[in-house]
Amino acid sequence: MFITPAFAQAPGADPFGGVGGLLFPMLVMIIIFYFLVIRPQQQRAKAHRELVNQVRRGDTVITSGGFIGKVTKASDASDEVEVELSDTMRVRVLKSTLIDVRGKGEAAKETT
Repeated sequence: MFITPAFAQAPGADPFGGVGGLLFPMLVMIIIFYFLVIRPQQQRAKAHRELVNQVRRGDTVITSGGFIGKVTKASDASDEVEVELSDTMRVRVLKSTLIDVRGKGEAAKETT
């Protein structure tokens, strides 16, 4: 009726072995974590980097400080752009602080 202690301690009882029983689930969790978290974040960062590097004169940009302005001077060699916030105010901004780049004449995105 009951299993004998000798049979319960048999070396073939664990199909993955001692370490394999822990290693296999950990590898599966790492693979799932990579495809659900790390890879999409890398793709978003790459897309943002390309968007910021393609900033041209006349584009409307949003800075990390929340300012919306029009790019008046941009060069590929420099990591700065000149943004016109109003008719009398122009500021130099690092490209890395740009959050969004809107094309020429693109309407603001509506949130519902």
